[in-house]
Amino acid sequence: MAAPPKAMAEPNPTASVAPKLYSALREGYGLADLRADVLAGITVAIVALPLSLALAIASGVSPERGLFTAIVAGFFISALGGSRFQIGGPTGAFVVVVFGVVAKHGYEGLAIATAMAGVLLVAAGLLRLGSFIKYIPYPVVTGFTSGIALIIFSSQVGDLLGLTLHHVPGDVWGKWQAYAAAIGTLNPAAVAVAGGALAGIVAMRRFVPRWPNFLIALAIAAAIVWGFHLPVETIGSRFGALASMLPAPHLPTASFATIRELVPSAFTIFVLGGIESLLSAVVADGMTGRRHRSNTELVAQGIANFASACMGGIPATGAIARTATNIRSGARTPVAGIVHAIGVFAMMALLAPLAAFIPLAALGSVLVVVCWNMAEFDSFRRILGGPAGDRVVLILTFGLTVLVDLSIAIGVGMVLASFLFMHRMAAVVERRLNVSLGTDTENPNDRAALPPGVEIFRLDGPFFFGAAAAFEEALARAGGRPRVLILVMDAVPLIDASGVAILDKFVRSAKTRGTRIILCGLRDDVAAALAGIDTPRTLTIAEALAIAR
Repeated sequence: MAAPPKAMAEPNPTASVAPKLYSALREGYGLADLRADVLAGITVAIVALPLSLALAIASGVSPERGLFTAIVAGFFISALGGSRFQIGGPTGAFVVVVFGVVAKHGYEGLAIATAMAGVLLVAAGLLRLGSFIKYIPYPVVTGFTSGIALIIFSSQVGDLLGLTLHHVPGDVWGKWQAYAAAIGTLNPAAVAVAGGALAGIVAMRRFVPRWPNFLIALAIAAAIVWGFHLPVETIGSRFGALASMLPAPHLPTASFATIRELVPSAFTIFVLGGIESLLSAVVADGMTGRRHRSNTELVAQGIANFASACMGGIPATGAIARTATNIRSGARTPVAGIVHAIGVFAMMALLAPLAAFIPLAALGSVLVVVCWNMAEFDSFRRILGGPAGDRVVLILTFGLTVLVDLSIAIGVGMVLASFLFMHRMAAVVERRLNVSLGTDTENPNDRAALPPGVEIFRLDGPFFFGAAAAFEEALARAGGRPRVLILVMDAVPLIDASGVAILDKFVRSAKTRGTRIILCGLRDDVAAALAGIDTPRTLTIAEALAIAR
């Protein structure tokens, strides 16, 4: 496990923007820290190598692009990021988006979209939007991640069964139809390799969880296929020899029309990158007791994605499983993530010729495990057993992700979840209004203590546009035309423009009916928002009653 946090305070002037690497080195970095970080980094590199290959192939690009991403983006995310333990690289969240962009615009289009997303991430960090991105509702996140898991699994069935496919449609339903049509070409050797690799991974996770199960399973599968000359497709037979060095930097260029066409894809990459990286950082915080810097993390993710696009990579973000492995392996600082990137580069340079022998059926088994972890079955079942509104958001987001488009799914899920939240808040405020008619003590017997023609009305909760309608309805149900109405607002933490407009309209209307309105107990922010309303204000109910008398 990671070492407990040190007591030394971080520097004040740059506390919110400085990379965690700077803070860690400033606190003091010794040989024991370096030894722990190197061991953790090498461990994570061994885990990252097969995952990077598999995720790149699932994304519709050549496998070495996944390695480029783990090296380049992984380095910048650790060196510049706001989390001590974050490991960056390609993840399953991007597979659907990357596959769609590559199919329509080729790799050059993907590089442009990734670079654009990088710029957006940097801007979001500089504008301090990190805390807002973390507010994506959980049913939305669970819905699209589970949908992505199903899509990735569907894309691997052909390799798992060794089917001969001349054309595989992009949509899930079309894929399964193509598989059904080609079932006569099933390759028993590929099925055996896939089943054996999957069984080996599951067994190692159960009995020897610290072993690099993915890498061992792929190595054994490659040796068996090569040794017995099995008719199973490999990385080399489909993609040729892998590159053993990073490509020269290349800044993607495009016309304005292409950039405009890629804006939705870039925005989706931006949102996914922000959500996944901050979610991974939160998980790391929970495991270590540390606190990440969300805005610094977004800036680092943006720089990493821009660099990845310039170096032949694909979109990257924080990888939860690899970050957790880093922590469990004893990492202490971001140096472990930098070592991980260097380790992947070293293995690529040394093992690239051997990677050509890895069977695609075994890589499909690796992705099956990735999909299982992404699907979050426990969370899915828990939300299905919760409130009806959350169930609708979850199912709708999941369905749109699988059947329509990921960006549409996120947008619709966010809008629906926002309306659901506003409805719930308005309902809470309305219930409070219904029990708040009377005096400040809400005791009906105290009504006799009120001066004749005076009523007290207590507002409780945020007075936003959703609650404003409840306010009007509650007043209408209250009935009567008092000479003075005291609105007690000490429990109103905020008020928006709609609330101000409705309250102003109510005050003006009350004056025409001969009712005087007194606002009582306004908080500073609420008082500033209501500065334009011409009506008396008091700090206490006693002062308001004195004016009423």
